[in-house]
Amino acid sequence: MALIDKKNVLSQAGSTSHLVLELGCGNRKRNLNAIGVDILDYPDVDIVGDVYEALALLPNQSVEAVYSYHFVEHVPDVPKLLIELARIVKRNGRVEFVAPHFSNPYFYSDPTHRNFFGLYTFCYYSSGSPLSRKVPTYGYKTAFQIETVDLGFKSTPPFLVRHVIKRAIGFIFNSSNYMKEFYEENFCFLFPCYEVKYALRREGDVS
Repeated sequence: MALIDKKNVLSQAGSTSHLVLELGCGNRKRNLNAIGVDILDYPDVDIVGDVYEALALLPNQSVEAVYSYHFVEHVPDVPKLLIELARIVKRNGRVEFVAPHFSNPYFYSDPTHRNFFGLYTFCYYSSGSPLSRKVPTYGYKTAFQIETVDLGFKSTPPFLVRHVIKRAIGFIFNSSNYMKEFYEENFCFLFPCYEVKYALRREGDVS
């Protein structure tokens, strides 16, 4: 499908000093000042079309921050997405992904979900992280460093009692990085986690 720039934001991208994107914003944009990108034409969407095509039209190092909430599990090629983000995000710019944790039982109900995510997933694409275990990058040229990784414990409406219990569990397991890793290795299928949030910082140029 052809890309639709509803507010002509792409032509102004190079002259905007604080450009912020929200990828896969759907019908509820969390960051009201962000440019919303989605393949479906909802009212909050500013650019309608394929995310790779939209990002390809943005100038190098033109974006201050990128946010996405339950979007990255849908994309067909995560490394390709990160390469484009590394190109357009300014040095020290911020990228945040929120995605379902692999223990979330609802993950498997959605046939459009393509990718699994746990604490260490983006460690394979970054130069450093606050977590203890070191993992290989398999030759991937990293442009990001992970600043924080947090687990999200909640239950969706109308399960209020479950939600309160899971929030209490989350307070315990998010108390330290050690506890997050201890949870994922030993308790994730006993107390399923709803989502995981990654905060990445763009480092210097990648050769």
